[in-house]
Amino acid sequence: MIARGVMLGPDQPVIIHMLDIEPAAEALNGVKMELIDAAFPLLKDVVATTDVVEACQGVNIAVMVGGFPRKEGMERKDVLSNNVSIYKAQASALEQHAAPDCKVLVVANPANTNALILKEFAPSIPEKNITCLTRLDHNRALGQISEKLNVHVSDVRNVIIWGNHSSTQYPDINHASVKTTNGEESVRDAIANDNWLNTEFITTVQQRGATIIKARKLSSALSAASAACDHIRDWVLGTPKGTWVSMGVYSDGSYGIQPGIIYSFPVTCEKGQWSIVNGLKIDELSREKMDATAKELMEEKTLAYSCLIDD
Repeated sequence: MIARGVMLGPDQPVIIHMLDIEPAAEALNGVKMELIDAAFPLLKDVVATTDVVEACQGVNIAVMVGGFPRKEGMERKDVLSNNVSIYKAQASALEQHAAPDCKVLVVANPANTNALILKEFAPSIPEKNITCLTRLDHNRALGQISEKLNVHVSDVRNVIIWGNHSSTQYPDINHASVKTTNGEESVRDAIANDNWLNTEFITTVQQRGATIIKARKLSSALSAASAACDHIRDWVLGTPKGTWVSMGVYSDGSYGIQPGIIYSFPVTCEKGQWSIVNGLKIDELSREKMDATAKELMEEKTLAYSCLIDD
């Protein structure tokens, strides 16, 4: 997708740096061969490496898809402590070798907390340049609404994912709208089924990742890659007028969410900068769910910091 121009537009040539661990070096080289064989007009060069310094050298955009996966029987803390050491190392390599304006997107789970660790260990990278992926959840929410209403997904806009990229995230449709034959209508009015919207819709989006693993025996691949491209494209090239998207960003205290965590907010992007959409009315149910996911993020942060001390 990157080589085809999906991420940065049809006129932007790209050089792709791919980093993997030593045991995967041969497979990584196979991916490089395929990229060369596809003869993409926009692809100027491909670097396949197991050396983090070479991988980070001069990069303008870093998409962090590598992490330590949770295996059966593992506690959340085990996963976190493995990821803390990975992201600590990645942070210092990016800080020393990436371009000064490098934009970072963390995809690997626990994405919000991995991004926070990266921010802590790369203090010279502007905090606004470190984000995590909740666009996949955002797109999943759009997909569920469009299926329910039997409309095209591009006719639905302004859903919000609040909080953590985990099963406590809050998919919020209170400000979303849909284009109908009679013009634009609120999603809540168009669906006219509050029970579904307040229960099944929320849990379907929250648990969609697990549902896909159950069906495919592998985690989301195409949809995650597509969401990562959407996230970077909108961040770099801007969001359409009147539309916002969800991004995991460093909280500035908006909506009463404590600073010091990476939390998913509705944002608009312009000239390579994101801004949180402020002034949206928050009802009681939303407040409760927004606070619950913030609480989980604070707990993850405490756990991650305790792993750092153990290091």
